[in-house]
Amino acid sequence: MATKLLSLTCIRKERFSGRYPVLWKNLNRPRGGGGGDGSPSETAVLKIDDEEAIASAVFRVIGMTCSACAGSIEKEIKRLPGIHEAVIDALNNRAQIQFYPSSVNVETIRETIEDAGFEASLIENEANERSRQVCRIRINGMTCTSCSSTIESVLQSLNGVQRAHVALAIEEAEVHYDPTLLSCDKLLEEIDNAGFEAVLISTGEDVSKIDLKIDGEFTDESMMMIEKSLEALPGVQSVEISHGSDKISVLYKPDVTGPRNFIRVIESTVFGRSGHIKATVFSEGGVGRESQKQEEIKQYYKSFLWSLVFTVPVFLTAMVFMYIPGIKHLLMYNVVNMLTIGEITRWLLATPVQFIIGWRFYVGSYKALRRGSANMDVLIALGTNAAYFYSLYTVLRAATSPDFKGVDFFETSAMLISFIILGKYLEIMAKGKTSQAIAKLMNLAPDTAILLAVDEEGNVTGEEEIDGRLIQKNDVIKIVPGAKVASDGYVIWGQSHVNESMITGEARPVAKRKGDTVIGGTLNENGVLHVKVTRVGSESALAQIVRLVESAQLAKAPVQKLADRISKFFVPLVIFLSFSTWLAWFLAGKLHWYPEAWIPSSMDSFELALQFGISVMVIACPCALGLATPTAVMVGTGVGASQGVLIKGGQALERAHKVSCIVFDKTGTLTMGKPVVVKTKLLKNMVLREFYELVAATEVNSEHPLAKAIVEYAKKFRDEEENPAWPEARDFVSITGNGVRATVNGREIMVGNKNLMSSHKITITADAEELLAEAEEMAQTGILVSIDNELTGVLAVSDPVKPSAREAISILKSMNIKSIMVTGDNWGTANSIAREVGIDSVIAEAKPEQKAEKVKELQAAGHVVAMVGDGVNDSPALVAADVGMAIGAGTDIAIEAADIVLMKSNLEDVITAIDLSRKTFSRIRLNYVWALGYNLMGIPIAAGVLFPSTRFRLPPWIAGAAMAASSVSVVCCSLLLKNYKRPKRLDSLAIREVQVERV
Repeated sequence: MATKLLSLTCIRKERFSGRYPVLWKNLNRPRGGGGGDGSPSETAVLKIDDEEAIASAVFRVIGMTCSACAGSIEKEIKRLPGIHEAVIDALNNRAQIQFYPSSVNVETIRETIEDAGFEASLIENEANERSRQVCRIRINGMTCTSCSSTIESVLQSLNGVQRAHVALAIEEAEVHYDPTLLSCDKLLEEIDNAGFEAVLISTGEDVSKIDLKIDGEFTDESMMMIEKSLEALPGVQSVEISHGSDKISVLYKPDVTGPRNFIRVIESTVFGRSGHIKATVFSEGGVGRESQKQEEIKQYYKSFLWSLVFTVPVFLTAMVFMYIPGIKHLLMYNVVNMLTIGEITRWLLATPVQFIIGWRFYVGSYKALRRGSANMDVLIALGTNAAYFYSLYTVLRAATSPDFKGVDFFETSAMLISFIILGKYLEIMAKGKTSQAIAKLMNLAPDTAILLAVDEEGNVTGEEEIDGRLIQKNDVIKIVPGAKVASDGYVIWGQSHVNESMITGEARPVAKRKGDTVIGGTLNENGVLHVKVTRVGSESALAQIVRLVESAQLAKAPVQKLADRISKFFVPLVIFLSFSTWLAWFLAGKLHWYPEAWIPSSMDSFELALQFGISVMVIACPCALGLATPTAVMVGTGVGASQGVLIKGGQALERAHKVSCIVFDKTGTLTMGKPVVVKTKLLKNMVLREFYELVAATEVNSEHPLAKAIVEYAKKFRDEEENPAWPEARDFVSITGNGVRATVNGREIMVGNKNLMSSHKITITADAEELLAEAEEMAQTGILVSIDNELTGVLAVSDPVKPSAREAISILKSMNIKSIMVTGDNWGTANSIAREVGIDSVIAEAKPEQKAEKVKELQAAGHVVAMVGDGVNDSPALVAADVGMAIGAGTDIAIEAADIVLMKSNLEDVITAIDLSRKTFSRIRLNYVWALGYNLMGIPIAAGVLFPSTRFRLPPWIAGAAMAASSVSVVCCSLLLKNYKRPKRLDSLAIREVQVERV
């Protein structure tokens, strides 16, 4: 059948195939004459055949803010004739459309999206999407959500930027961009032009990058020789030498080479020419997030102390000394006309606070106004300037007039700045504590490691202590008792117990012996281990967990959009309210709408109105709103990581707290995932060893847990061999959901269920039916084996239920969460397992796409669905579910597709994840109630609503202190999540599991 090539559709397979597996499968299935196995390639090629003329196009859509936007776009597109499927991804600003070209074209679809109120562009260049890179940028100078929203807008407006997230709480941005259209330097420049300081943390190129420091005498010529020597090494992708510095950056493939090779080349290249030099791993010094935070804390602390030096005397002369006879007369002594010593003193002391210590607010205001927005700095600058310059006016009038009497507000401006700086100091300290989870994870890796020299026969010939960052793939390292494991790998000699609680949250030490895997950063307890390194640097489990937690803290929860919307008009509204307050009280005083007795003896009506206006301006706090969600999400994800529950961002947290139904996979989720053959019944006369020889040769090619159990059992008939070589299996075919087929030693072997046998017209005898029924009643899986199209044997495989399964299901019921089991196993076994764990609703013999369909059915019925699974066949359902939870011991594909990863593979962590998400969102709601309530109550009080009835007014300096306290209180409220304790009923579950394991 002729196939016509229409166009190329750019789809990043890692992201799109994980998020939309069904579409991905459809796009990549082989079509007429295409051949191949239909496996996904890096790029989906759009083809049209004569039977199914379905084309596909991917659009970049700008302007989507939530699922409602995605829904409106999908609705409009599906109204067009010839639309086969439309998938709108609001998170990634993408629209994937399948359509019939004979009925509708790409331009019409694009116009429809734009008519719906969004900007759309067709992604045409495959290289652009494939070469997408991610960079992380630290941004200094943000004060509220208005700042973060402005930076996001600036970045997203750049041609080549595909996605940008700016996190106010951790002061970082994550930008997905096309390096063929713009560079990291351009991103930094645009942020700087917007009025903020940008520092590059990392780029996508840094995945396997190391910085080396050169010590000793070297010349430009020798550095050029080093560069050429390094570039000549196999596996080195690029070398960058900073001109005039001692730093060398090397980008490399860790599978081929490593940092020790670079150091060896550097030291040998220059030796004898420029004198001996030494190369070491470059220390980041003060560039790291933690050191940057500490430096910022020191700056605010120093500024606060200096402000106190000037502000305390101002406060004393204005509020205290005026009531002490003697000192009062001195301060009230007129120097020039009506200008007193007290006014001069306060003026001289307040000026450094206003223009030196408070200079940061002028700079922040200028940058904000320059880009056409307003932030908290604008409010502070306006409020303090109003107080200071009016006071300056009274001083000048008093100096030039023999009868002028006025009141200065120098103490207001000075105390406002001092309290705000104190508030920022406390806020930064508190925010630093919210990100301690990442700092603790990063500190788990040991500084040094013991490298073993091993000969060709595996004998240790020597050992050397090296920098932990110099470990390379395939190194053999020694782990002594009490030392941390330096890198991921597997044990090749020795046995011990390793404490993995810092990574998985599992409190019990795990036994390790030859062949077992170990995780970098975990603690070896009582034995010596020799470990062969398999993953280093950014590939290690620890580095991946750190990246996941960092990404989670950058991702915005949908509820954060409330604060983003408010921030757009908050500051202008406050300025308007402040001016209106001043004008209302001023006019009321001039027109005598209130008694003159209301005016304090030391003021006039103008000054009273001015105080009310300033109080309104400085009490309003946009920061508290901006910090309400991200600080709680940061602490929540950090607490989850410490307990072995990795939550991929605020969106996953928000959806998880609404879960009303959980769909469980059976094998490896409800059961131990380690099936064993418990019974074998031959239906033909043959030797059992020969039978298992043929079956194992067929199943060894399968990744299914049942297949592995059969191969493991077959090894018992070959005791003399640790890893036996099975006969070659030809024409191997895996039939999803049914079994496998192959030809071994010239005989056709089939291993699988009844559907497989029936589809090949193999008769299932009454004895076999009876054996299958018996296995199913005992919650075992019956497997049929045919040789040369004759039923030859029946195997019974048992996968024990996890000890905590029944209690976990019971706890979920008490939380009003419905539990459903979906499995590819037969109905009999599925029902037996379900009865054992207490699940009422069961779906058996389900293929991967049927699991996803069941999830969608539940969603259509109004449920918020979570899917818990561990295998490749679970990934479609994990993606389809509102919340996908992957068992940590599962496959990489399942973990990639999931929203939450359960590191310990324990079912009680499902409960922990949901309970933690509920607690976190309860905290977010409390933060919003406080932040919104504070502003809704504080602004009217500052405006003088209570003054007519109670004569109570809020001085500006107290209003400023209240504003500073509101931000600190929101952060501290989030920090209380660090005291999170999982439900007490889970502790008894853990004890029971320990007892079962010991037995």
